[in-house]
Amino acid sequence: MITKNFQRVYIWELPVRIFHWVNVLAILVLITTGLFISNPLAILSSAEASEIYWFGTVRFIHFTAAYIFFFNMIFRIYWSFVGNKYASWRAMLPLHKNWFENFFHVLKVDILLQNEKNPEFSDISVGHNNIAGISYVVLFLLALLQVFTGFGLYSSTSQWWLPQLFAWVVPFLGGDFMARTLHHIATWGFILFIFIHVYLVFYHDWLEGRGEVSSMFGGYKFVNKKRINSKKKSKKIVETEKI
Repeated sequence: MITKNFQRVYIWELPVRIFHWVNVLAILVLITTGLFISNPLAILSSAEASEIYWFGTVRFIHFTAAYIFFFNMIFRIYWSFVGNKYASWRAMLPLHKNWFENFFHVLKVDILLQNEKNPEFSDISVGHNNIAGISYVVLFLLALLQVFTGFGLYSSTSQWWLPQLFAWVVPFLGGDFMARTLHHIATWGFILFIFIHVYLVFYHDWLEGRGEVSSMFGGYKFVNKKRINSKKKSKKIVETEKI
């Protein structure tokens, strides 16, 4: 049996964890209310529409969550430049020489469900693995599509300057129909990502036992001490817990 000497390592800073959970709540609210808006319930009532106003309340919640999502995304972009190396935008892109080695390892284990014969590869990713990094880049592009089409559609009923910045989007796309269609398709892209993301997080937590789930609450993961020591010889790249 192969045993490892793990060391507790600080990976996810508090701002990253706050961003993550605010994003989770905002996306869940946006998806739920968005699906109601796209296919409203047929509620029969003898009361005046102004007295019920449930659909207006759903739209208000949707727009509020949209603002939270937007400013939260702006904050994450800022933190990708000032945070630690695990939060950096560089961690998402194929900028280092071992990127493809990491990519094919994750592809082999996550997608093809094969066992890794080289045990050292199980510790190849301390922060995001490379498939996760690329998937977050795709998710960011989907988020931009949602922001542009969402605020573009909202601009016709809002007088505030922020939505008005996106007033050109709907005419550019040829009208409301195309803007709503793209907005709706991107929503299903987020739904698909959620299912895959949750599955892989729990899968890695069970397979590797390095605190994948708890790290997004406390910020710490467990990394093979051998890997840390080998890295320290060339460059100090990890932040370990202070005693």
